[in-house]
Amino acid sequence: MMDGVRDLSPSCFSMVMATGIVSIAADLQQWSVVSSVLLWTAVIAYVVLALLTGRRWLRHCAAIWADLRSPQRSFGFFTAVAGTSVIGTALALRDHVTTGLVLLALATCIGAVLAYAVPACLTGRNRGTLTHHADGTWFVAAVAVQSLAVLAATVQPRTDSAGNALAAAAIAAWVVGVVLYVMIGLVVAVRLARYRPEPAELTAPYWVGMGATAITVVAGSTILSMTNAPVLEPSRRLVDALTPVFWAFGTALIPVLLLAGYWRHVRHRIPLRYEVGLWSIVFPLGMYGVGSHDLGREAGRHVLTAIGRTEAWIALIAWALTFAAMCLACMTRRTDQHLDG
Repeated sequence: MMDGVRDLSPSCFSMVMATGIVSIAADLQQWSVVSSVLLWTAVIAYVVLALLTGRRWLRHCAAIWADLRSPQRSFGFFTAVAGTSVIGTALALRDHVTTGLVLLALATCIGAVLAYAVPACLTGRNRGTLTHHADGTWFVAAVAVQSLAVLAATVQPRTDSAGNALAAAAIAAWVVGVVLYVMIGLVVAVRLARYRPEPAELTAPYWVGMGATAITVVAGSTILSMTNAPVLEPSRRLVDALTPVFWAFGTALIPVLLLAGYWRHVRHRIPLRYEVGLWSIVFPLGMYGVGSHDLGREAGRHVLTAIGRTEAWIALIAWALTFAAMCLACMTRRTDQHLDG
């Protein structure tokens, strides 16, 4: 148990992110029972992981600092921000507005701390070599910022006060998320071009690059649907113009990611086993479905809402397979520990 807490992945909240967004996708398709089951599974997982993470911070500080200094693991801490925001969004959509506001404040605080802590820890130890280590996990930072935009824009029409402040916060987070995505995308592209990755290095978290475009679409569509937000008017054209661009770019990334998976697992026969990173595939699939649905609704394009419905099915199947693989991996690990004991 103690080893499990010490070795807990910084990206552990990606399971909450994936489960929460698939719940939202199911709710949009009016699969009420499925959506409720997934939502409360995400809530329970969130509470358990929060407790385990707190225990890890109290008892295994050395492991925490090692993760913060690791370019491959440090950005995983941002899954706590995105997981908190996704849970808050799912609850706000069910009219739990106060809970949504509390989780927005919590996610913002966590994100503010990580925004300074992660770069400071990385540049202190890896100065001059960061480009060599850039990978798909870095996009989680952009996802985290956009998740704040989604939650703020979701809560905004449901509040009588602070509506304009929430609208301003949503727009600011969306703009920062877009800039951050472009910056990280350039760094990752340079790394892939300069240092040809080995098959083992093309891991599942590269899908987060597509997930970041999808959540940008969701954030943009949600921002455009805000009410009584005069602060939105100067930015409306920008958000309206860039939202479909990000959807198109994310769509173009899907065949590339599928080919990378084929190259890794089929051509080079790297076994596909359960790892926390697999949730980094489920989350983009669910977010792409929600983004397609929202964009289709805003633009009046039925083909996009149809894509969203198909993607919701794909995301739900991917979630079920990943959840089953996680349970099997946990049972296998306990069996092995029992035999070793």
